[in-house]
Amino acid sequence: MTPIVLIPGLLCTAEVFAPQIPALWPYGPVTVASTLEGDSIAAMAAAILASAPPRFALVGFSMGGYLAHEILRRAPERVTRLALLSTSARADQPIQVEMRQALLEAATHGDYDSVLANATLNTAHVSLRRDPVFAATKRRMAADIGRAAFARQTAAVIGRPDSRRELPSIAVPSLVLVGDSDPVTPPEFAREMAEAIPGAKLVIVSECGHTSPLERPEAVNAALRDWLAA
Repeated sequence: MTPIVLIPGLLCTAEVFAPQIPALWPYGPVTVASTLEGDSIAAMAAAILASAPPRFALVGFSMGGYLAHEILRRAPERVTRLALLSTSARADQPIQVEMRQALLEAATHGDYDSVLANATLNTAHVSLRRDPVFAATKRRMAADIGRAAFARQTAAVIGRPDSRRELPSIAVPSLVLVGDSDPVTPPEFAREMAEAIPGAKLVIVSECGHTSPLERPEAVNAALRDWLAA
């Protein structure tokens, strides 16, 4: 069985993949990569590759997808399959950079937990924004990441390159998944990737915002099982 490496998103720990880890173990040993070291996508990707198995199936959620693109640039021969969840191949536009910097400023000088929890909850599907369990998970992950790592992750995301021109060269079985109500990386971004990656499968999850692994775990798990079994 091929090892499976999961890469979490901004302000997310391994807990974001809590529903996926047991579901994927029958297909291969699962590890969750650390995104706490490095202040650039290149540095983070290098650290992940240094600790990853020789060959592995790669799942990237949100920022983890940006890292997956970088890993493919650096070591395509090590990746056997690719799953891109709620992510994009585009670089940030100036307005997105301004929003990230403003959030970082507010989190640095204000109530870190409340600022980030409220910001991330607003990216969820409307049906989950007042869910106490979902909110507690978001707060717990933000607290575990901490201010310093959040600042490094934000710098990495802002400085990431555009990966669209590399998409046609991806030559492994690929899944692109997105929530139909994702305000951060909307379905048109996922469709753009799926159309450019040869043979990629596009899955759009109903009533789902940005944090697809936690918001709609059954749908995400089903798509990942199909991807691994294909």
